[in-house]
Amino acid sequence: MYTTLNAQAQLFLADLGRTQQDMENATAELSSGLRVTQASDSPDQVDLLLQLRANLQQNTQMQSNLTLAQTDASTADSTLNGAASLMDTAVQLATEGANSTQTAESRTSMAVQTQSLLAEMVAFSQTQVAGRYIFSGDDGQSPTYQMDLTAATGVDQLSNAAATKQIQNPAGGSFPAYLTAQQIFDDRNADGTPATDNVFASLYNLYTSLTNNDQTGCANAVGQLQAAADHLGDTNAFYGNVENQITQANTFAASYATQVQTQIGNIQDANIPAMATELTQDQVQMGAAMQSQAELPTKSLFDYLG
Repeated sequence: MYTTLNAQAQLFLADLGRTQQDMENATAELSSGLRVTQASDSPDQVDLLLQLRANLQQNTQMQSNLTLAQTDASTADSTLNGAASLMDTAVQLATEGANSTQTAESRTSMAVQTQSLLAEMVAFSQTQVAGRYIFSGDDGQSPTYQMDLTAATGVDQLSNAAATKQIQNPAGGSFPAYLTAQQIFDDRNADGTPATDNVFASLYNLYTSLTNNDQTGCANAVGQLQAAADHLGDTNAFYGNVENQITQANTFAASYATQVQTQIGNIQDANIPAMATELTQDQVQMGAAMQSQAELPTKSLFDYLG
């Protein structure tokens, strides 16, 4: 392309254009706070930046899952503490029922109390968090048990979904965080019969013994109820361990999030003080260049040849 500008003028305009571009870049970084806003800003860092953002998003999702699991575990822990308290009451009733001084009338009264304890225990098995039955395994939309005094253990089992859900640990791996109502309240032998530490069965057996004015049955129920109470203690310990694992996982996740955010910031965040200094220097340079250009002679040889 033909131009009437001399070499000096062309050089001046080129330098002026570069300075203006530097000023625009510095202004954009100061305005957005970001050094990298598109792939072309730092092509060699794009893959790493995208991976870091994906890692941060995954970590955030795991933190959200841990929060939900923490609520479930805390609720389960509290529920099982309440269940243990019920079993203590049941042991006291069984001990009183086994006393020879008790009458049929008094045992009938204690049977009513035991029935209430069984109903409360069934309600514990139906514990919900945000509309989910936390002891119903993978089928959290419905309870696993309902009370039925005509059934062999005083309850009907409505479902038998297993608890297969694992909580992903940001530090690596995963861990189980749930037990089913059957594992907690309705422990069974290999042949399907109620185990000695079956919570529902132990309460129902006491209820039956008291209703029938069976002193020997009440005495036998004491040991069974204590075994069931110990079983509840074991399940409660499971949730205590889950809570500890979640706490450790959350601590790691928070630390990891800070680390990744720092790495992302080192790549994409603008150096505000440096950009402010650069913009000021560019403005000074442009002003000086414009002034120098204005002071150059504007007459040509033809102006003197008249």
